[in-house]
Amino acid sequence: MEDSPLVLRGISCTFEGGHKIGIVGRTGSGKTTLIGALFRLVEPTAGRILVDGIDISKIGLSDLRSRFGIIAQDPTLFNGTVRYNMDPLCQHTDEEIWEVLGKCQLEEPVEEKEKGLDSLVVEDGSNWSMGQCQLFCLGRALLRKAKILVLEEATTSIDNTTDMILQKTIRIEFSTVITVAHRIPTVMDCTMVQPLVMGN
Repeated sequence: MEDSPLVLRGISCTFEGGHKIGIVGRTGSGKTTLIGALFRLVEPTAGRILVDGIDISKIGLSDLRSRFGIIAQDPTLFNGTVRYNMDPLCQHTDEEIWEVLGKCQLEEPVEEKEKGLDSLVVEDGSNWSMGQCQLFCLGRALLRKAKILVLEEATTSIDNTTDMILQKTIRIEFSTVITVAHRIPTVMDCTMVQPLVMGN
């Protein structure tokens, strides 16, 4: 609504490529809105957002979003096969998918299924563990060769083993990572930290 109060006000920040960036703040501080603006889920009322020097409002949505990978607290999975969840647009070979599954420590669990890449994934991922669901999302971002990876409270609901796999793979495979978190310890390994307090 036009008269709704602004969630973010006067934000000015630069995230350098090749850095691990932490965005930290309490619930309601504007973290989700900031990430939503990056993906153009919400449009800023003033100012600009630049990615690689390009104003994102001038980029087509599919082109913009192809540059980002995201792993959220509640992973997004589709009703379909493992193959479809990894590669919804059918742009990659089975060999490429298996290679990425290996990097995410999912090759063995998928191989153990009778149908392999054609094994079922239900929409909420409930026929796989929470950790495996997060790793599928990581694999999808790897397969797309996303330039920037966004982690939105991604490790709050997973076990330590999955967390270690995630962190190791991200360190090796992604140069620019934005981690969104409630708590400072989650972003302690970041090279840059951007605190948000009540939208400022």
